[in-house]
Amino acid sequence: MVTRRTNLVIDEGLLKEAKRILEADTYSATVNFALAEVIRIAKVKSLTGLFGTGIWEGDLAEMRRDRGPARKRRKRA
Repeated sequence: MVTRRTNLVIDEGLLKEAKRILEADTYSATVNFALAEVIRIAKVKSLTGLFGTGIWEGDLAEMRRDRGPARKRRKRA
């Protein structure tokens, strides 16, 4: 891991609250976790843009025909 020492102007109240909520040992750990979480959330949000874009091409009905006859489900007691 590459680290960089820097000076930031951060709202002290937000930093303390985040540190408490995350149960982080240090302010640096708090900021690093928050940055990683922002990146993770952005990546997850970008995945939703792929839904309904036609990435998958195929014939679902044809795929289902390959399964053979449908089996009846047993009722659970």
